[in-house]
This record gives sequence, C-alpha cells and structure tokens, in this order.
Amino acid sequence: MMKLTKTRADILFDFCNYTLISILVILVLYPLYFVVIASITDPNLVYSGKLLFFFEKITWDGYRRLFAEPSIWLGFKNSLWYTVTGTMINVVLTVTAGYVLSRSDLIGRNVFMFLLVFTIFFGGGLIPSYLLVKDLGMLDTTWAMIIPNAVSVFNVIIARTFFQSNLPGELLESAQMDGCSNLKFFWKIAIPLALPIVAVMVLFYAVGHWNSYLQALIYLKSNSMQPLQIILRNILIMNEGSDLQDLQDGSLEQQKKLELMKYGIIIVSSLPMLILYPFLQRYFVKGALVGSLKG
Repeated sequence: MMKLTKTRADILFDFCNYTLISILVILVLYPLYFVVIASITDPNLVYSGKLLFFFEKITWDGYRRLFAEPSIWLGFKNSLWYTVTGTMINVVLTVTAGYVLSRSDLIGRNVFMFLLVFTIFFGGGLIPSYLLVKDLGMLDTTWAMIIPNAVSVFNVIIARTFFQSNLPGELLESAQMDGCSNLKFFWKIAIPLALPIVAVMVLFYAVGHWNSYLQALIYLKSNSMQPLQIILRNILIMNEGSDLQDLQDGSLEQQKKLELMKYGIIIVSSLPMLILYPFLQRYFVKGALVGSLKG
C-alpha cells in the first residue's frame, strides 16, 4: 500500500486543528477540575487566588458540613426514585410512540404528528399547567414530578426518525411472511436494533429528572418529598443566612467555609450523572444521535 506524504500545508492544517481542539478541551475541563480541587482545598487559598492546578492544604470541612444535614440522604433517595421511575416511563412511551409513528401503514399518522408538533409551538403556560395538575389530584405527590413531562415531543421525533432510517419496510414484510405479529416484531426485532437510541433517551431523560428543580418548587409542598436539588438550595440559603449574621459579627472565616460548601454542593449534585455518562457514551461515539437526526 502506497503511503501518502503530507505536504507542509497538511502539517500546518493538522497543527492548527490539534491546537484548537486542545484549547477547547482545556476550556471545558479546567472549570470542572477547579471545582473539584476547590471543594477540598483550604478556602484561604481559593479566596487569595493562589489555587490554580494542584491540591493544597486539603480539608473536608465543606463536605462534613454538607453531609451533616440529614435531609441530604432523603433528597438523594427522592431524586433517585424520581429519576429511575420517570426515566422508565419516559423511555417506554417515547420509544413506542416513535415506532408507531414511523410505520407507514398507520392510519392518520400525519394527523397525530401534527398534533404532537403543535404542542411544541403552543402551550398553555405555567398557570394552566398548575391548575391541570391540581385538578388531577397530583399536587404534592410523586406523579407531579413524572406525569406532566412523561413524553418529550422532540425525543419522539428523534425516535421516529431513527426507526424510519434503520428499520426498512422489507424487514417488516419478511417478518410478517414468517408469521411474526406486530407486537412480536416490535419486541424481538425493533427494540434490539434500537438499543442505541434507547440509551440516548435514557441519558436525556435521566439528566432532566435529576436536575429537576422548577417542578418540585411548584408542585411539592412536603419537605419529605423534595428532590436533592431543592434540599441543596435550602441548605445553601440557610447557611448564607446564618453566615450573614456571622459576617455582621466580624467573622470572615464563616463566609470562606460557605464558599467551600458551595463547591461541594456542585460536586454532590453533578456526580451521579457524571458516573452514568461513561456507560452510555459509546452510543454517542457510534453516532446514534447524529444518525437519528439525519434527513
């Protein structure tokens, strides 16, 4: 095999590409890295601007103060329940709707698609949504965090396009000639082929549920049902209130510890999704999302 020799222009082009990509990677990763090291570093170093790249004078005061709150574990449990249950419902509804709408033999398919897309551009707003949830008796219940956003129309369109692009009609015809029913075709053939898009949907929905904040603020009143994001907010507000009083008394040290706690809150709230992402990343590498959006 003949090996092509790179010209000076090719070498310069590669150098510019690698340089630009390296700069972008540093710009993305360094803030994350800084938050990690700042959450366990002496706040005096953070305040003075001396903390740049390396761990110095490690302290766990921020995490100790954070996990000393018993409500943290309750928030973790609630958020985990909302995320797992909500994501399962989301994925089931999204994938089944996407598959059905991808079938050319579905009567009224264009009408259903029009009704779905219509909801993207026109919505009732916050007050009608609240009144609907209230009339359905879902206020201050688990379902208020799950049912109102059970299906994302945008994700249904992605799933529909994926099935249209990756499930040719000939495959369905061949299965039907062998006596395969629609339900069996969906379960035995369509779903195994759709695992990449299922993984993408799991990640999208799981991140949305884990970071859910506004819904809990509007629909939930009981402290025992609050997700992690609301509890972390409340902890931060309570500490800021107490530390403002300390500052009036001349205590700057308490304010520095509060900053340390803020970095810890960022880590605690982000870590579960950062752990989940590597297990689903390979589906993005395969181009599942790009492939589902083409056309």
